[in-house]
Amino acid sequence: STTTAISNNDKPNTHNKNNTPQNKATVVLGAQWGDEGKGKVVDLLAMDADIVCRCQGGNNAGHTVVVDSVEYDFHLLPSGVLNKKATSFIGNGVVIHLPGLFEEAEKNSQKGLQGWEERLKISDRAHIGTVLALLFFCVVFNFHQAVDGIQEQLRQQQAGKNLGTTKKGIGPAYSSKAARNGLRVCDLVSDFSVFEEKFRVLAGHFQTTYPNLNIDIDAELEQLKGYAERLRPLVTDGVYFMHKALNGPSKKILVEGANAALLDIDFGTYPFVTSSNCTVGGVCTGLGVPPSHVGRVYGVVKAYTTRVGVGAFPTEQDNDTGDLLQSRGREFGVTTGRRRRCGWLDLVLVRYAHMVNGFSAIALTKLDILDTLPEIKIGIAYTVDGKPLPSFPANMDVLTKVQVTYETFPGWCCSTEAVRTFDELPSQAQAYIRFIENFLQVPVKWVGVGKSRESMIKLF
Repeated sequence: STTTAISNNDKPNTHNKNNTPQNKATVVLGAQWGDEGKGKVVDLLAMDADIVCRCQGGNNAGHTVVVDSVEYDFHLLPSGVLNKKATSFIGNGVVIHLPGLFEEAEKNSQKGLQGWEERLKISDRAHIGTVLALLFFCVVFNFHQAVDGIQEQLRQQQAGKNLGTTKKGIGPAYSSKAARNGLRVCDLVSDFSVFEEKFRVLAGHFQTTYPNLNIDIDAELEQLKGYAERLRPLVTDGVYFMHKALNGPSKKILVEGANAALLDIDFGTYPFVTSSNCTVGGVCTGLGVPPSHVGRVYGVVKAYTTRVGVGAFPTEQDNDTGDLLQSRGREFGVTTGRRRRCGWLDLVLVRYAHMVNGFSAIALTKLDILDTLPEIKIGIAYTVDGKPLPSFPANMDVLTKVQVTYETFPGWCCSTEAVRTFDELPSQAQAYIRFIENFLQVPVKWVGVGKSRESMIKLF
């Protein structure tokens, strides 16, 4: 037998007799089709967090955070980067477009973001042919974005209907990851001559697949060489970083989900979804976090429903009500600027998201957008051809045919923007919130009646 010496720093925790996790990660996830106001909830929780993490997605996600009347827009940086006392961590499950990362940091720096380089860490996790094969960090290249646009154009020509992607190259980047020819951050900051060879092979693959794709390989490589130097100080061993955070001294760890449950590649309204797992499982695979270290999971729910792009939307209101929600809620995509489709709150959809994620509590946002409506509806059941559906359908052809059963509530017809406690809310608004809790059997922990963290009413 072989005996291996273990330093004191590497010895297992002997004081934890029950093997109970030292620290747990609090998770914030979208419970609809995105744009629920996750950034505001993360900003609220990040005020006393030690580490704020991104675990999946790319710069196709968009979070707006308002601090002291200043709007910060984040796509790759965790929203918690505004907390100068917290470390921001971009995990291995994220795909990163380097020009987008540094451009985003620069734009937010002009608005007041300071010192982000000193508190940002990026995972270097590599595919090494073991169980870590699922835990690597891909890079979104400019040609991934070009391919994304070409693919959307081809879908439109061939089927007459595209997917409505952001054209940020996220799908092609995850395709490269799954095809095992993608390049990772660790490749870029290592031997650049080896990286260059791999890059030329990958670019050649896409050029062969898409003959109309023009790639200036030498120019791309020159740009990437510069980014490598800027990136190198930020890169760390992501699995070891999270392991130390979870098993070391007490820390508050927050995970900021991008996109939302109904956009999940496995559980969303496929194929009108994103290319990553934006449900709770993505936290484990996207950060290298064991399930036992996942703590509270908060689902963020908008008080009505919105969706960007195409795809089934059972409670959509393509009428004056939808227009009112769109204008009052300023419903435009942070990433694309596209007008969001709007409709009534769909609790069949949110209940399905809860089945997948197991929400500990709900953060209900943008309640104030309903202030002027004399009557408000909530979708509570689906039927097809008069027959009730027992669950949320996987088949999108079925979802486009559903008829929605609604519960109707009287509106409160007064402003809630200045309200800061639950008891100050109109009785009709309180009844609306309690109905949501009872239907989902999940408590509502916060209610948002404005754009900033200060507008989040805490119920318990």
